[in-house]
Amino acid sequence: MTKKERTELAVKELEKLYPDIGCTLDYNKPYELMFAARLAAQCTDARVNIVTKTLFVKYPDLRSFAEADIAELEQDVKPCGFYHTKARSLKEMAQKLLDDFGGEVPGTMEELLSLPGIGRKTANLMLGDVFGKPAVVTDTHCIRITGRIGLTKNTEPAKVEKDLVKLLPPEISNHFCHQTVQFGRDICRARAPKCSECPLSYFCKYYSDNNKK
Repeated sequence: MTKKERTELAVKELEKLYPDIGCTLDYNKPYELMFAARLAAQCTDARVNIVTKTLFVKYPDLRSFAEADIAELEQDVKPCGFYHTKARSLKEMAQKLLDDFGGEVPGTMEELLSLPGIGRKTANLMLGDVFGKPAVVTDTHCIRITGRIGLTKNTEPAKVEKDLVKLLPPEISNHFCHQTVQFGRDICRARAPKCSECPLSYFCKYYSDNNKK
């Protein structure tokens, strides 16, 4: 079976499971999604949503983040872990958005990557969810699942992204990545994946390799 055929089957099966899935980070403004994604590094979306529920009320706009007392902001984001780095990133991102982009989140990969603390994963999330552009968000779930089912042999996010861009229809690429996140939480877990109840097992390379007679 070719990678293209596996991709088509994965798209079909995940669409059956999660037709309406979207980003699980809560936000109202574009920059709030970017800030939440920065806080979500090595932290669960559920915990981030708890933190940002009060954080975005306390700091209601970019100016308030840019002018925040860094020690106080660190305490506000402390439950997300790595709070020294993350607090500094939020403050610096807010300032750069105000200084260089008129307080608006930019809509190109190059501009997004110029922001402090933003890598390709978050930049792609913004391009897909905020701007509706084709985007491949290679988070840990996406990397694990696409590797297991045989769409890529790479594990580095940038290389996985490059592989998936060649395989996924552009118009559904962002949606597919959101689906893999939920699928990774529900079934294709890092440890003890639920292969016996997985609807993708009939074409999954990982399942086939581990169930050879």
